[in-house]
Amino acid sequence: MTIRISAPDTASKGDIIELKAMIQHPMETGYRSGSRGENIPRDIITRFECRYNGETVFAADFHPGIAANPFLTFYTKATESGTLAFEWTDQDGESWSESHEITVE
Repeated sequence: MTIRISAPDTASKGDIIELKAMIQHPMETGYRSGSRGENIPRDIITRFECRYNGETVFAADFHPGIAANPFLTFYTKATESGTLAFEWTDQDGESWSESHEITVE
């Protein structure tokens, strides 16, 4: 899976920071048919979470109506230096993650 994260490397304490996260994923609903009429099995990401130094600052549950390659933009307050951890989990419990270090001055 290809993951893309956009987050600042530095921020001033108290700043509201914009975070963007995208994962390349087909998000198959299970309702489509292939070119030969075969059923394309369901394959979706069901959960996304972003944690800032271990505390969840944003979470989303996904359903079959979400487009392929889900892209999210959300905001949080810069409180301290540390790690922003981004994690996606699919319907079978498999997960993918990426992290980003931020320095808060």
